[in-house]
Amino acid sequence: MPVLGDGFDGVPMPIQDLARDDVVTATPDTSVRELAQQMQAESVGSIVITDGARPQGIVTDRDLMTRVLAEDVDPASMTSSDVMSTDLCQLNPEDGFYQAAQTMSEHGVRRLPVCNENNELVGIISADDMTELIAEETQHLASVIQAQRPPY
Repeated sequence: MPVLGDGFDGVPMPIQDLARDDVVTATPDTSVRELAQQMQAESVGSIVITDGARPQGIVTDRDLMTRVLAEDVDPASMTSSDVMSTDLCQLNPEDGFYQAAQTMSEHGVRRLPVCNENNELVGIISADDMTELIAEETQHLASVIQAQRPPY
C-alpha cells in the first residue's frame, strides 16, 4: 500500500493515516516552566495549546527561546498564552501529504495540527515526520531497484 502519493485507486492517502495522534497539549494558563518541562519529558519540540479539545495556539521550543530567553523576561510570570502562536495553520484529516507540505511551505511552519469537522484536535504532523516518511519510501524504492538490477 502506498504511503505518500496516490493510492492504487488514485485517491491521496489522507493525512490522518500519517499524522501522530498522541499530541502533547497544555492549557492557556500553563506556566512557561511547565511547558519546557513537558517538552523535555515528552521529547517533543512543540505543545498544542487547547481549550478542551479545540486548539488555540502552539508553543514551540523556538518560541520559548525567542519570546522568553531572548527577551530577558521573567519566565515565572509567563504562561503559554503569553508565548503561543495563535495564527494556527491546521489540516483536515482528509487532506493529503502534498497539501501538508504545501501548507507548511506557504506559511513557514514545521508543525500542523490536524482537526476534525468540529475543530477538535485529532493529530499533528511535523516536517520531521514527513521527511522520515519520504526517507522510508525512498529506501523502499531503492530496495525494489536493487532487486531488479542485473548483477555486475
